[in-house]
Amino acid sequence: METNLLVEGFKFMGLGMGTVFLFLIIMIFFMNLMSTIIHRFFPEVQVSTDINVGAPQKQNNKKVVAAITAAIKHYREG
Repeated sequence: METNLLVEGFKFMGLGMGTVFLFLIIMIFFMNLMSTIIHRFFPEVQVSTDINVGAPQKQNNKKVVAAITAAIKHYREG
């Protein structure tokens, strides 16, 4: 009788694992399908990566460099 229960247990385990595996395969298929549909109807906007477009002119940073230098000197001395 124990052998029969053991076989039934393996049957239920195989059925449960097969059901979960089948569900995961179906879920992956539908996720890929949804991704394809979304990318087809709502494509991503291409952003220009040209640095010179809309960039402000270079500023004179001598005051900033002087302040950073003074702060480093103060930190090392103090």
